[in-house]
Amino acid sequence: MNKPHAELPDALSRWFDRRGWSLRAYQREVLDLAARNESALVIAPTGAGKTLAGFLPALCDVSRGAAGEDGLFALYISPLKALAVDVRRNLELPVAEMGLKLRIEARTGDTPASRRARQQKNPPHILLTTPEQVALMFSRPDSAKMFAGLRYLILDEIHALAPSKRGDLLALGLAQLAKIAPAAQRFGLSATVNEPAALARWLASGAARPPRIVRAEGAPPPRFEILASQSRTPWAGHSARYAVADIYARLRGAKLSIVFVNTRLQAEMMFQLLWDINEDNLRIALHHGSLDRAHRRRVEAAMAEGAVDAVVATSTLDLGLDWGDVDLVIQVGAPKSASRLTQRVGRSNHRLDEPSQALLAPANRFEWLECVAAVEAVAAGVQDNAEGDAPERAGALDVLAQHVVSRLGAEPMTADALFTEIASAAPYRGLSRETFERVLAFARNGGYALKAYERFEKIRADAKGVLRVANAKMLAAHRMNIGTITDNPMARVVTAVGAGRALKAGRELGTIDSLVAAGMAPGDTFYFGGEAWAVRELREEKLFVSRARANASTIIPSYMGGRLPVSESLAARVAELISGARALPFPPQVAEWLAAQAQISRIPRPGRLLAEIFPHARRHYLALYPFAGRLAHQTLGVLLTRRLARAGLAPIGFAANDYAVLAWQLRPFPETDGFLEQLLAPDMLGDDLEEWLDESSIMKRAFRNCAQVAGLVERRAFGQAKSGRALTISSDLIYDVLRRYEPDHILLQAARLEASREMLDLDRLAGKLVGFAGKIDSVRRERPTPLAVPLLLEIGREKAPGDAHDLALEELGDDLLAGDAR
Repeated sequence: MNKPHAELPDALSRWFDRRGWSLRAYQREVLDLAARNESALVIAPTGAGKTLAGFLPALCDVSRGAAGEDGLFALYISPLKALAVDVRRNLELPVAEMGLKLRIEARTGDTPASRRARQQKNPPHILLTTPEQVALMFSRPDSAKMFAGLRYLILDEIHALAPSKRGDLLALGLAQLAKIAPAAQRFGLSATVNEPAALARWLASGAARPPRIVRAEGAPPPRFEILASQSRTPWAGHSARYAVADIYARLRGAKLSIVFVNTRLQAEMMFQLLWDINEDNLRIALHHGSLDRAHRRRVEAAMAEGAVDAVVATSTLDLGLDWGDVDLVIQVGAPKSASRLTQRVGRSNHRLDEPSQALLAPANRFEWLECVAAVEAVAAGVQDNAEGDAPERAGALDVLAQHVVSRLGAEPMTADALFTEIASAAPYRGLSRETFERVLAFARNGGYALKAYERFEKIRADAKGVLRVANAKMLAAHRMNIGTITDNPMARVVTAVGAGRALKAGRELGTIDSLVAAGMAPGDTFYFGGEAWAVRELREEKLFVSRARANASTIIPSYMGGRLPVSESLAARVAELISGARALPFPPQVAEWLAAQAQISRIPRPGRLLAEIFPHARRHYLALYPFAGRLAHQTLGVLLTRRLARAGLAPIGFAANDYAVLAWQLRPFPETDGFLEQLLAPDMLGDDLEEWLDESSIMKRAFRNCAQVAGLVERRAFGQAKSGRALTISSDLIYDVLRRYEPDHILLQAARLEASREMLDLDRLAGKLVGFAGKIDSVRRERPTPLAVPLLLEIGREKAPGDAHDLALEELGDDLLAGDAR
């Protein structure tokens, strides 16, 4: 039976009138679909009111009396804890002004256990939460009772969830929800969608039919400016030190700015550089994921209150929160994808009728090209994602292993019923029964090599073949480890109180990588959270520090995770730009650089691989320009050096960026016809890859991640997080046992898939190698070429304060070009 017509009820209509608002066309379309019991994937630009559109059907029904006195009526899921909390706060005011009697609460990992327990028994009308909390709630036997009356499900920023392990886990939860509350309508919200139909199918996991796709009316296109600095654009590097004065001048002229960078190291560095020239005493703050939660919340509150002038941030401020009256976004370095640039520019002028604006400050000459490509891609409406944007991916098997235990914790099921439900989730629709049975075997006893150990038994089958969890204690431990986010081993940075044996931990500042912390000695100083700190002691994964005065040796610690990879479509656009296929007004330094490349060597051509061979400083170099992204190039560099070693050329190492890879060796390259074609043949992804993976740490790292997600190695025990060292030792020991006694174990298969997909980018590399077969442009020169200079400057690059090293590298680049010109 259809619901009432889609017109706004009186309470909502009066509320809109008081604000001088009216329903936008796409919001009315959402209400019309809701009235016909249909779901929707809503695609709307930032500031267009899509969050309101997601909640409107529920609020209209509540206004008409559809919600009962008790029970969960609407569930909102976001990828960020802060977003769930912020949306709750922003929802409470209009609900109160409309006179709707609703209990609205948030539930995240920061919510006290007592409140989460109360929410499970007496849920609010509207609950705002995260995918991990959904998985935790769905693992409980009372989940069916809690969610049975759910009428509306709102999933925000789903482009950030679907193509990931978090998306795999949430899709399995959606399939479970479809059984509990089959009538619940789903509304997915996103500003950046590459494949709407595929994302709609993901949103329909477990449901009878996919949602309708609703697009908002066009908003004014964003305005972009690429910095034209009077300072010299560097050959290489990612600090953008040359542009700091220009960036600061823009901050002075704006009301509230966000300065986006791509890594935490860059955030700390840019903050220090801006603070060093802050003659106007601008209120500049710092925000990134390693800083303590309380620090981040203070910065967010200050932004909302207008108590800061600028914030230097990583992707922690990317998603849909309303960060106050931001009027300028500055992207330092290349954005790496059109979707990321769209998301970030949308943080400014957070209103549909006003254009967002952003200044792009490329850190080097290659990045100038990438910034141009990204701006063009946004103007063309391209949406991509550097980490992979297609939600129609094969679901991760370690996630499936975790879900199987969680699902049986909610209710016992037969294998047939469980398989049917799992296969209705979009990422697992291609799951074979044989693979499913192997996952079940792992959950039963860990597999052949581990079944002698009782602690690996998680599920059992009774005499009727019904599967259930092994015992309550195991299930309690399992719930402590639900989720797919596996951080690198981290050390907590804490202020030191007292001295010697009486040394105690004071205020927590945040976290840094354990390996970085282990490399620091007492007395070393480093920047963290925009301040200088001196190391006192490292004890039990805690780095005790005290305030210090910065000096010439004060460092900025590096963080695992590295730089963001460029998206495939953006790399292709850069290749087109560099080929000269379209005339562009390049800045003088970039134009001279490319002109010198054309004169001295060749310009890379789309669809072909440029290979340059040259000597330098008693070494012999091979520069390749596949434009395949950093991960693919790093993998190519490893495999390339293995083949060069077999050829007796004594390779020494390689360097890679998003556009090229450079290998160097002791012996000259042979001039034999076909040598390069044999060297770069696609079959290097066969035996060469297998041998290298077996010897490398890549597989161990991938296995460590998968073992944690699957529950083979517990990240937490009775509320206490295990140390990174303990996790590494446990997973490495199990990895060695499985490789020796059960090489086809399901988690080794999962680890290999993760390594190839997320650490090596093998699909992208394979496509490039196949495409370049018979299409190699080989050039031999007596000195390095202009395009090779940035790669030469990456070799042995130090991340230290001061510009002496940068200047030395720049002089080296100039000398190389001057020599070539002669």
